[in-house]
Amino acid sequence: MILIKLGGSVITDKTRYHTVRMDVLERLCGEIAASGKKVAIVHGAGSFGHIIAHKYDLVNGLKNDAQITAVAAVSRDMRELNLMVLNSLIDAGIAPISIPPSACFRLKGGRLDISDVEIVRRYLDIGISPVLFGDVLLDDELGFSICSGDQLIAVMAKKLFPEKVIFVSDIDGIMDRDPADPAAMLIKELRQDEIKQRTFTSKVKDVTGGIWGKMETMFDLSAHGLECILINGMVPGRLQSALEGKEVVGTRIRKG
Repeated sequence: MILIKLGGSVITDKTRYHTVRMDVLERLCGEIAASGKKVAIVHGAGSFGHIIAHKYDLVNGLKNDAQITAVAAVSRDMRELNLMVLNSLIDAGIAPISIPPSACFRLKGGRLDISDVEIVRRYLDIGISPVLFGDVLLDDELGFSICSGDQLIAVMAKKLFPEKVIFVSDIDGIMDRDPADPAAMLIKELRQDEIKQRTFTSKVKDVTGGIWGKMETMFDLSAHGLECILINGMVPGRLQSALEGKEVVGTRIRKG
């Protein structure tokens, strides 16, 4: 089984509220189907979650009544995006099932508190692809908070131990300097001890850590013996190649 993180930055336009890149989403689902691999999928929130969550500071928990309506709006929007992902997977020939994190998991101090992922394992065992997503969850200390797709990926990977974990974003990988610099070059492999020497920036609001959060997740998983790769889902064929084990442009993370 391969675990895929479909980043919100690739399946949505994160700068425009409630805007999905349907052509990209449908193509990526087609590539997953064409690979023939058994997969579990976690998709990000993108413009369906981050904009409202940032405006109302949902990641830091319950502070005022205005946040209650915001929680409901983010929950609604994420289920709309999730339905579009499910429809695209079904149209591509994959049998998916939605597992809304808020219905079965919770947080504690902003961290995902899961004792097991048996529900995910059992669907995989019968040939159904579980699809989870970034969501607003109850939090035992904060009232509620945001559970990122990267948090879900980290917990699921450690408990399911997939063949590999593929992070699909809108960039080729990690660059050796600011990507806006024409001299920037792709880092094909990155060690854990190198992350402290680099600075990663983003131009859009991301309440779950952005590229830095992804790097920390990937290093954490690599320390547990898992293969992780970050690829650009905006390039046709790249996800399918990664799923099939072919050489592909991207950044691989290895233990340092």
